[in-house]
Amino acid sequence: MPKIVLRKEPRLDCKYQAYAYQTNAVAALRDLEFGAVFHEQGLGKTKIAIDLMLYWLHQRLVDTVLFVVKKGLIRNWERELQAHTYLRPKLLTQDRRNNYLVLNSPSRLILTHYEVVVSEHARLALFLRTRDVGVILDEATKIKNPSSTTAKAFFDLAPRFKRRVIMTGTPIANRPYDLWAQVWFLDQGVSLGTSFPDFKRAANLSNDLASNSQRRNSFEETLAALHSRIARFAVRETKAGGVIQLPEKVVEAVPAEWEPEQLRLYEKVRKQTWAEIVHNGVPLRDDSDELVKRLTRLLQIASNPYLVDESYNAEPGKLAPTERIVKQIMDAKEKCILWTGFVDNVEWLAKKFRSFGTVRIHGRMKQDDRETSLQQFLHKPDANILIATPGSAKEGLTLTVANHVLFYDRSFSLDDYLQAQDRIHRISQKKVCHVYNVIMHNSIDEWIDYLLDAKHLAAQLAQGDISEEQYASRMSYDYGEIVHDILSSGAEA
Repeated sequence: MPKIVLRKEPRLDCKYQAYAYQTNAVAALRDLEFGAVFHEQGLGKTKIAIDLMLYWLHQRLVDTVLFVVKKGLIRNWERELQAHTYLRPKLLTQDRRNNYLVLNSPSRLILTHYEVVVSEHARLALFLRTRDVGVILDEATKIKNPSSTTAKAFFDLAPRFKRRVIMTGTPIANRPYDLWAQVWFLDQGVSLGTSFPDFKRAANLSNDLASNSQRRNSFEETLAALHSRIARFAVRETKAGGVIQLPEKVVEAVPAEWEPEQLRLYEKVRKQTWAEIVHNGVPLRDDSDELVKRLTRLLQIASNPYLVDESYNAEPGKLAPTERIVKQIMDAKEKCILWTGFVDNVEWLAKKFRSFGTVRIHGRMKQDDRETSLQQFLHKPDANILIATPGSAKEGLTLTVANHVLFYDRSFSLDDYLQAQDRIHRISQKKVCHVYNVIMHNSIDEWIDYLLDAKHLAAQLAQGDISEEQYASRMSYDYGEIVHDILSSGAEA
């Protein structure tokens, strides 16, 4: 029975009807103790979560619902809740005095972000003793690292929630073992085992799979079985599944040629990298901190040498093809998003394309300033280009005023790539969507292209999106050899 009684209960009906596939997801999960919504990004997981919340409250399965979202998405969730319901959430923030009032109020709905759950862990534990709480974690990959402080806080609180739901369009954010901690929050190891090291060994997309057939076969068997191990409490739909009709998404590789000084600097760093991280002709494991650090330096130079050398004042090779595409988009009187993984690049590109009307979003900006940029891009006709880092704007935002995204550079993260491109390819988009990947000739960009393809196929198999036969026909483990070639053979202008 609910532990709080209000003088006047809020309206628990929803303002808008769900799509059939959203209704089916709610029906599949609403009476379960825990569940996962893994619908592909752009298919309206927010609506599913809101309808689940309303059902729980209406049926008195819980007396309070706690939404946990990423800090930068708090305002977006406030807007969504206002648009779809008659409830107004109380906010848990870093203001501990205000949090005391919230946790002692009779509110049915509380909204917070992951960092607050960590800082208010003790008080939340007490709160869960006095209330019957259902929790919904948005972008649940935030807890994918089981050794992180964030994940440990949620693991401790998990059994105290009456209902638990996790949501993300990319449950396998980067590697298949990303799934373990998210599912552990739900069932404490029943489905995927209680040992993360064991699971990681079995589900690791490592460099040596190409040369070790026994490990490769074991890896593929592990992936193929993952979906069935969680199917009883997880729902997933993809755009390819036909649950909703969206415009076509066209992905195009855009080649770029080296600027001479850029090439010289790249070659210098490449040779140092080869000498420092390659042993007996074989690179270190591709998830080692040292290798990632060295490869990131090459990625920066292939993007814009100024990122590592402030004396560089030429125009890097990627600028010309990027300008060409941007001009084509502007001539068509359409908007675009230009993604880069580096904050300094955001500022630099914003200046380069200022005449077209640019706005910026990156991690060094205050949240109010990011919100201002977002609203300008959404509503001002002369704000034609949003230049952003995926880390600051890849999730939770519907940016369908644009139908073009350009990746000036890409990181090793599959999550960054998929989430960022699908800001435009989602419900309410009416135009064909174009994704442009600017790739520097004979550089680390080419390896990243292969690596992201391999990660995506591994994720699709584990998520049940493709069959084992489809995986076998399309998968290549050559990325391990390609990184060796990238480091050992010089770039050519």
